[in-house]
Amino acid sequence: MSLAFSLLIGVLIGSVAGILAGLFGIGGGIVIVPLLMAFLKFAPSKAVGTSLAAMLLPVGIMAVWKYAKVGDVDFKVASALAIGIFFMAYVGAHLGLSIGNTWVSRGFGVLLLLVGVKFIIA
Repeated sequence: MSLAFSLLIGVLIGSVAGILAGLFGIGGGIVIVPLLMAFLKFAPSKAVGTSLAAMLLPVGIMAVWKYAKVGDVDFKVASALAIGIFFMAYVGAHLGLSIGNTWVSRGFGVLLLLVGVKFIIA
């Protein structure tokens, strides 16, 4: 898989995570990690390490350091994810505020259900 393709996928995943972070207050574990595993074929530990690196300062620099020590962080993809998150969290927040709490709650419930089913049948 080419670096350019991986970075493009990273920006797209980051964008989805940004929208969902702004809309539902979620991102890394429920969005970025499964998508990195599905689309970039990352091992779970590399997906977790890369997701944490994308959210390094606000989430946990010490956890990123630990994953990086064993080679389970892709800093280039983490940077691409961060770009998508940075710009699209605003879009997700705007959407969430526009559609109201009832629809945000329902949408979050559907998202959790879909993720749960995916993990059960995977």
